[in-house]
Order: sequence, then structure tokens, then C-alpha cells
Amino acid sequence: MKKVVRNIVVVFILIGVLGACTKSLELDPISQISNQSFWKTENDVTGALNGMYVRLRTQAVGNLFVWGEARSDMMDRSLAGTAGYQLFYLNELDRSNVGTIYGMGSSTWQGMYTVVHDANLLLKYAPTISFSSEAGKNQILAEAYAMRAYAYFVMTRTWGDLPLVIEPTEGYKPDVIMRERTSKEQIMAQIKSDLESALVLFPNSNFKTGRNMWSRPATQALKAEVSLWSAKVLKGGNADFQAALTAIEEVEKADVGLLDNYASIFDYTNKGNKEIVMAIRFQDIEATDNIYMNMYIESTYMNNTTDQATKDLIGVVGGFPFWTLSERVRKQFIATDQRQLGTFIDINIPDNKGGSVYYGTVVSKFNGTVIGGVRRFLDDYVLYRYADILLMKAEAQNALGIDPSEAMNKVRKRAYGADYLNHTFVNKSKAENDESILQERLLELAVEGKRWWDLVRFEKAFDLVPSLVDRKGKNYLLLFPISETTLSLEPKVQQNPGYN
Repeated sequence: MKKVVRNIVVVFILIGVLGACTKSLELDPISQISNQSFWKTENDVTGALNGMYVRLRTQAVGNLFVWGEARSDMMDRSLAGTAGYQLFYLNELDRSNVGTIYGMGSSTWQGMYTVVHDANLLLKYAPTISFSSEAGKNQILAEAYAMRAYAYFVMTRTWGDLPLVIEPTEGYKPDVIMRERTSKEQIMAQIKSDLESALVLFPNSNFKTGRNMWSRPATQALKAEVSLWSAKVLKGGNADFQAALTAIEEVEKADVGLLDNYASIFDYTNKGNKEIVMAIRFQDIEATDNIYMNMYIESTYMNNTTDQATKDLIGVVGGFPFWTLSERVRKQFIATDQRQLGTFIDINIPDNKGGSVYYGTVVSKFNGTVIGGVRRFLDDYVLYRYADILLMKAEAQNALGIDPSEAMNKVRKRAYGADYLNHTFVNKSKAENDESILQERLLELAVEGKRWWDLVRFEKAFDLVPSLVDRKGKNYLLLFPISETTLSLEPKVQQNPGYN
């Protein structure tokens, strides 16, 4: 996130003055004196913008992954035990235990509402301030609209109906700070409206350095995913599928492409590469380690009989092995697919028969960097990249009766290299194609915070998640319960059905 360090004083002011409290949606009511003293210059607005991205990064430490992947078939316990993560992949969540993630903060919607609040402040006050250029002002407003759309999209996929807040919370009146939930259909309408407002305002299709702030291509990527969700989960049909495809075609006009080396997409030293469409920046000094630290391995758990080649692949140890890829997922990768080694490293140790036995797995994707001899998990959290866009394109095309082979084979050609001809995608029925697209998304996007929402969108959660296969028909499980913390702060909010 460019200029975050230089604006750190401004950010601290925002966090202290414009930040969250413990009331209602955790939005701190702002006095008129505070507004009059802060929203004066273009630099104030730039500082507020950077503060909004800092808030989002706080959610990317753990929450975004937990909401988007932890309940799927992707994860299982690792060598150090469970640390409470089993509540997610065993789908044992309830209103009393959903509120915290081990070492990663609070799994409630309050944090995302602070992001919404920051966007609302920008949308209210930035238009009142004189800028050096109209394009600069429009860029900031566009990013605020895109951010608000993204925040609500994350939350509605996680909890369904939501309190809809599109103005800053600037008073203690009950009608301001206490809101009933708005239907997910109305939330989706607001998301779509915000996306269109953003797309009109972006002055160009350029990426900022690092590709970690909203741009027109990133917003089109978000629009594509929103449209696919609306088409399938909210039954919007072909109009939504066509909107997704049109948005994807706009992304493809931007400066994007597939990298030849899959693992290099996620390298700490290769942030903001051409495959990235939108990421959340993690950087030494600016941020703490993210959730991937709990998918690696600490020296205590390294077996001394591990072969040197595996030790070399793992390199400097770090983090804690609390969870990792499940066996059923690992077995779906094959050695000729470069995504296997780019995603995980299996540790096998000698057995007493002259062979080897499985010991454990380290997630190699997002394995961070080594600073001063210590492994730090500071890879950017990727929201959208070009391979994801291609697979969304295949999904939209298949739904519209268009052959998705070209998009699918671009992804597979990179993945299999010299072995590609043995894995060429061939167009079949819509149902068979959807199965292949979902499978390709598993292999391509493993541990990127996508799998749970993919399973819900493809209506496969009760078929493919082991802890859900005997609970078909209990569709309330597709949403998260609302935590006791949130319910205590929100007297007008009712618990999601099934979790009472």
C-alpha cells in the first residue's frame, strides 16, 4: 500500500478520531468539531483513504480466509493440534463459539463495518474538498464505492441479511446506531449500485503500484464475482451471467496475464506482479503476520529423519502447524501439475520396512519471507488474480451455453506445462463442465480464501464437505451464525435461523 508509512500519523488520527467503538456497529459517532477540524484538505482525504485500506488489512489477517475457506473441504488439523480451528472445518459453529479465531482477532462483522464507515466518510466529505485535479477526486471516490461494495459482498455471503448503512454514523440517536437487518436482495442491489458508481468515476484503467488499491479492472473483477453470485445464489439468471462475462472481458483489456511460474505469483519479492488484479498489502513494519503462519511448521515439530531435499524445500521454519490441507484435497493434485509444489509440501519419513510413511504437510503458498533469520508471513492477501478471472469466465460462458474451453485451457496449460496435452479440457455438458470448473478452481486457488464461497455458489457444500454430507437439507448452515458479541451490541438484529 503505497504511502501508508508516510501517512501513518494521519492514519492514527483516523483510527483514534474516526474509528470504531464498542457500540452498535462499532462505528464511533463523530462530533461536528472533529469533522470541522479534519476534513479540510486533499491530504486529509488521502490519509483517510489509506486508513480505510489499513482497516481492510486487519480483516485480511484472518477473517477473510476464515469466512471464505475455513468451513470447506480444504482444511484439516496439522501437527500441533487444532487450536480451535476444527470448529470451522467440522462445521461446529454456534452463536457462542463463532466470535474469536485463535490468535487472529474477532470473527464478527464489526470489523468490516469499520471499513464501510471509512468508505461512507470519504463519500460524504471528499466531494466538499478542493482537489488539485478532478480526476484525483474521482479516483478516491471510486475506490470508496468499490470498497463499500466489496465489504458488503463479503458480509452478505457470510451472514445473509445485514444492517444497511450508507451514511457515516455521526450521532448517538438510536435510529442511527441501531439498525434492523436489510434483506440480502436489497444488499445486493446496493452492491451493484456502488459498483456502477465506482466504474463511472475511475478516470482510467491503470493499476497503482503494488496493485493493492481498487482500480477499474479490480472493480470489474469484483463485479464479475458479484454477478455470478447473484446469478446462482439469488437466481438472477442469464442477465447476471452476461454482466459477469462483460465485466471479465473488460478486465482482460487491462495489463494482466498469467505468469509462467505458478509459485512466483505469491513470492514476497514479487508483489504486484502482472497476474495480480487486486491484493491486500502486507509489509514488514506496516503489518503483523497473517493467518498463513498457522499453516507452516515450527522447529519443535520437524522430524529429524526428514530427508534433506524436503528440508531444503521448507527452508527456515516458522509459524505453528495448527491446520493444513486435508488429505482428500492433497490427493487431487498430481506431480506433473506445478500447482502441487506451489501449494504444499508433504513430509514423509522413513518407516521400519525400508520405505516411508506420511508425517505431515506444510502449506508452501504464502510462506512469506525470511527477515533477520526469522520467517515472517507477510505475503499479500490476494483478492483477485488473472487465473481466477479466467475460471470465472469459463463459469459464466458455460452457464450461457458458450464453450469455455479456451479459458480453461489457458489455466491448464500453465499448470501442466509439457504434460498439458494429457490434461486438455474438452467441452461437454453444462453439468460436467461445471464439475470441471469447480475442480479447477480447487487446484488453482487452494488456500486463497475462495473454496467455501465457491462450494456455496456451485451448490456443492453438502456434497463435498465431509462434515456436511450427513446434514443435507439444513441450508441454514450455509451462513455463519451471528456471535453473541454482535447480538449484545445490536438489539434489533435477530440470529440467523437454525442457530437460535
